[in-house]
Amino acid sequence: MTSHPRRITRALLSVSDKTGLVEFARALAEFGVDLVSTGGTAKALKDAGLDVADVADLTGFPEMMDGRVKTLHPGVHGGLLAIRANKEHVAAMQAHKIKPIDLLVVNLYPFEETVAKGADYDDCIENIDIGGPAMIRAAAKNHADVTVVVEATDYAAVLDELTAHAGMTSLELRQRLAAKAYARTAAYDAAISNWFAETLKDDAPDYRAFGGRLVQPLRYGENPHQSAAFYKTPGARPGVASARQMQGKELSYNNINDTDAAYECVAEFDAKRTPACVIVKHANPCGVAEGSSLLEAYKKALACDSTSAFGGIVALNRTLDVEAARAITEIFTEVIIAPDATEEAIAIVAAKKNLRLLLAGGLPDPRANGLTVKSVAGGLLVQSRDNAVVDDMALKVVTKRAPTATELNDLRFAFRVAKHVKSNTIIYAKDLATVGIGAGQMSRVDSARIAARKAEDAAKELGLAAPMTKGSVVASDAFFPFADGLLVTIEAGATAVIQPGGSMRDNEVIEAADRHGIAMVFTGTRHFRH
Repeated sequence: MTSHPRRITRALLSVSDKTGLVEFARALAEFGVDLVSTGGTAKALKDAGLDVADVADLTGFPEMMDGRVKTLHPGVHGGLLAIRANKEHVAAMQAHKIKPIDLLVVNLYPFEETVAKGADYDDCIENIDIGGPAMIRAAAKNHADVTVVVEATDYAAVLDELTAHAGMTSLELRQRLAAKAYARTAAYDAAISNWFAETLKDDAPDYRAFGGRLVQPLRYGENPHQSAAFYKTPGARPGVASARQMQGKELSYNNINDTDAAYECVAEFDAKRTPACVIVKHANPCGVAEGSSLLEAYKKALACDSTSAFGGIVALNRTLDVEAARAITEIFTEVIIAPDATEEAIAIVAAKKNLRLLLAGGLPDPRANGLTVKSVAGGLLVQSRDNAVVDDMALKVVTKRAPTATELNDLRFAFRVAKHVKSNTIIYAKDLATVGIGAGQMSRVDSARIAARKAEDAAKELGLAAPMTKGSVVASDAFFPFADGLLVTIEAGATAVIQPGGSMRDNEVIEAADRHGIAMVFTGTRHFRH
């Protein structure tokens, strides 16, 4: 492709983020570029001793209405949109005394940041940029002649080209920056529209858009033949997207997906109440436990399925300490994620150079509102997050025998876990630890059988005389459509069951529980996860 270099003679700079601004503007001035600016940007440049014209010199109008109207004028947009090789455009510029603008440097009012910090409605509205997106889109459309920059990280690329091409930029750079500019305004508008939808409690607006900022390109996707990248969406939800990676190899697509699953699950367990650990393999928990310490929680979680835990993800709900770090690093682990870590624990993990350690700075609120998105052929499926928490549910005892206090604690524990396991889900739990997990089966009976068999395998590995399901409780993410699935859990040794209820055959299932002296409670809430 021919480069079509274009000289930069005049630049308009209007930024909310002043990072690197003065240095960049000073370098432009050294290339003989005339500087035009607005408001706070102009003041910053003038204070630095640079010669800057005010945008009012182009428009003939002062800034007004608290700065809402300053760049929405033919003097600005004509300078951005005029095609330099079009004689009629050039004649119009001359007739109306419009000066060309060859470089536009604009970043937008910090709307996303304003929303994230919990600002009120009026403050959010005031941080919706109008002139900025209009100028960016105009410059990007006319990228054959105009260079557009929307963030400070691209200053160096522009200066490099000005140096290499004697004050000119190439078409290749202008195209790349124009593409980025349109993506930025699209993500910005998506954030605004989604904020409006949430504020107005509109669950199904006529148009829905999502946008994000690149965190990192990934080596490949779910499989090596798939391309992938990781993007961060607006919002302050702690997790893998916000975490600091302290060490280890670059995260893969599957690492990120699995780590998110693990951290969302461990966030169900209140860190103020008890330490908790979740071990995930292929997006499904393979061991979950609460304990008196992180070390105890980890050991109990590992005991559920130590085979699957090999090469898994470990999520903790408290600061990683020395004891837990030592235990976790005894077997091959892909990722550890926690709100924080002690310096001593960080040093222990550092001995495993390929082990990723992520510090998220906090736990996500399991009750928080939000959206989840799934692509389908030709469309998007959008729904609110499953933010139902078992602690908020009114549990209904439906059997003759009510659960004991110990069983009830384990039932709540098991239902927290069931929320994060692929459907159909059966969870066996005992002493606030999973002892068998059945996931992702087409039949709930099969999930019950698989979970019981895995518990038998774990008991043999631990040298136990009986399967750990003896005296356990069971959670099902959805109702038992028939009594057969329940009977499998009873045969495995379960003594109490928690399930949503709602089947046409609930009475049949309840009668089966009563015949075997099993306690059963209904939650009224289903936790399908596909």
